[in-house]
Amino acid sequence: MGQQFNSSKRNTDLRGFEPSTPNPCGTNGPKVRIMMMEEQKAAVFIQAWWRGTLVRRTLLHTALRAWIIQRWWKQKLVKLQEKRRRTSLECYARQEWAAVKLQSWFRMWCIRLRYCRLLHAVRIIQVYWRWHSCHTRGFIQGRYDLKENQLNLQLEISLGSQACSVQQYIPLPIQE
Repeated sequence: MGQQFNSSKRNTDLRGFEPSTPNPCGTNGPKVRIMMMEEQKAAVFIQAWWRGTLVRRTLLHTALRAWIIQRWWKQKLVKLQEKRRRTSLECYARQEWAAVKLQSWFRMWCIRLRYCRLLHAVRIIQVYWRWHSCHTRGFIQGRYDLKENQLNLQLEISLGSQACSVQQYIPLPIQE
């Protein structure tokens, strides 16, 4: 990220600083002392400013790193929630599909049962109608006689206004 400065490596604290070399005139006057005190205050101010800058820079880097970690964690949570949501949605869709399928089968069974009942009723109606049609439109009458080795068959078929009569002698194969 950036280079961090550590002020503990260099001793730049000027508090309590006394010059080691005396004034060339031999006396330290009040003006010199005031000037030295102002320089000392300025140096302390500059050191405080520099240390504050270093602390603020460190705090900024720490805050940025924390923000990056929080953002990464929030993205992970969003992905996890999305996965859970998708899983629950798929589960719900499967349950809905199963319910719809079951309802469809039940409706199909009910309709098939009704169809079978109607088909049975239709067949009964057809049987009675055919019997009625056969008896009202025409009829078949016949008789037969069996004599020694032949069958005498007489049929009379009536179909409405038409009539047909059939008489036939059929020899029987009787061996003696």
